[in-house]
Amino acid sequence: QAVAVDTGDPMPEGFNAVIMIEDVNKVSDNEIEIIKPATPWHHVRTIGEDIVSTELILPENHKIRPIDMGAMLAGGITKISVRRKPKIVIIPTGTELIEPGTKLERGGIIEYNSSILSGMAEEWGAEAVRWAIVKDDYELLKANILKALDAGDMVVVNAGSSAGSEDFTVHVIKELGEVFVHGINIKPGKPVILGMIKGKPVVGIPGYPVSAVLTFKLFVKPIIYKWHGMSELVAERLKARLSRQVSSPLGQEEFVRVKLGSVGGNIIATPIQRGAGALMSLVRADGIIRVPAASEGIAGGTEVDVELLRPRDEIVNTIVCIGSHDNILDILSNILKKRHPHLSLSSAHVGSMGGLIALRRGEAHIAGTHLLDEETGEYNAPFLKRLLPERKIVLINLVYREQGLLIYRGNPKGIKDFKDLTRKDITFINRQNGSGTRLLLDKHLKDLKIDPHGINGYSHEEYTHMGVAAAVKSGAADAGLAILSAARALELDFIPVAKERYDIAIPKEFHSLPMIQNLLNIIRSDKEFKDKVMTLGGYDVTDMGKVMYEN
Repeated sequence: QAVAVDTGDPMPEGFNAVIMIEDVNKVSDNEIEIIKPATPWHHVRTIGEDIVSTELILPENHKIRPIDMGAMLAGGITKISVRRKPKIVIIPTGTELIEPGTKLERGGIIEYNSSILSGMAEEWGAEAVRWAIVKDDYELLKANILKALDAGDMVVVNAGSSAGSEDFTVHVIKELGEVFVHGINIKPGKPVILGMIKGKPVVGIPGYPVSAVLTFKLFVKPIIYKWHGMSELVAERLKARLSRQVSSPLGQEEFVRVKLGSVGGNIIATPIQRGAGALMSLVRADGIIRVPAASEGIAGGTEVDVELLRPRDEIVNTIVCIGSHDNILDILSNILKKRHPHLSLSSAHVGSMGGLIALRRGEAHIAGTHLLDEETGEYNAPFLKRLLPERKIVLINLVYREQGLLIYRGNPKGIKDFKDLTRKDITFINRQNGSGTRLLLDKHLKDLKIDPHGINGYSHEEYTHMGVAAAVKSGAADAGLAILSAARALELDFIPVAKERYDIAIPKEFHSLPMIQNLLNIIRSDKEFKDKVMTLGGYDVTDMGKVMYEN
């Protein structure tokens, strides 16, 4: 005996199994053939199979997921009590701060820390309220903190936590409540303040953006998770080999940002810019390593524990480029991500010589280089033969570019050539030792018989062309040697010195990798890439993608 039913129908009385129509052959209008065996309650959902009355669906202190909402509705629960989000009031302070979108005058700083901190707090499950900028005034800060305590569950004061003449935060907290901690042995982020007013936490966060982000994560995140009754999620970690030595002050635990990539089966960690104000170092970082307070640093080649800031899959699919800096690497990185979203180009700027040494150590897939050999007048290949005699290398041209002296618009000090760099009223900004630009400078000084030590600022080094340009633009230096595109980017004058060849060196064991071939296809034939390079100015793409040397 059988009757027809549809999926989801209640089971008719007197029946105890369901057979799928796919397992039935119709013999006649009133007769069917079952071609698969059936057992009692086959394909039947019995009462209580999923949820039984009084059964616990979710425990307390549980973060509700979409699947949990479905389970509660299935159990007939349409209303529950939940913890409300803690309300965190963030007060940015500083007379020098201006609101985003306001015209920037000399000495002004765009206030963006509060936007970063608000976003982080909301990711962790809090409600963040960003207040207007408070100028450096004791009574004004005091009044705002009191109002914030009435408006929220926790107050975060950004900046003013150090010991400067206008750093009032610690004194206000002391007057209104209690300061538990002022200063911790970490770098960056030492001057953090932990206090309590009217039974509510008040945290003073340093103004430097990297310090602000780090201390906010270390001290505010646990409070938010505690409020919700949840354990703080532990960041994913992995082991990596440190590409170069990291020095660190004894007595402070230092948090060092690193770039990561998988090279020849090894995860390589390359330290990047370490200043507390270098926000882009966090944007570009793939992870963070900690240097213990009892240590003065970590030697290159050491295995280190890395806290990941990006998913592991992204790191495995990253092309590691170490070597000479050029602005077109940013364009190449962007086009690569646009064409192949699963791939990334990670570049660390340590100079041409440093890039070739990184290839020798197995720490990079490719290296940017523009080293001129004085004896042969040839670019890059002689250095590959000397530094990597046993490695099979393919040398591919990226561009020819113009190098020259960058000077302030209008040339107020009348700089004409290298000889003017020896004047007492001229300050120079140099590139780091081992960079191709430094070698180019030293060659010209040698040819002109100019003593480098007679140049004011010769020992002051920057690691990128844009760093040199920024130093000249800000007035920190009167001149520096860099590429034309850097001068144009910051509207500086340019005195041409040389046209040079900028190549990328690729070990043959990496050359055939699909991700490297994807990169090379962009270099060889992507019109958008070439067009964007040409808009920067000072580049010749005649041989772009051409093999200049291989062994």
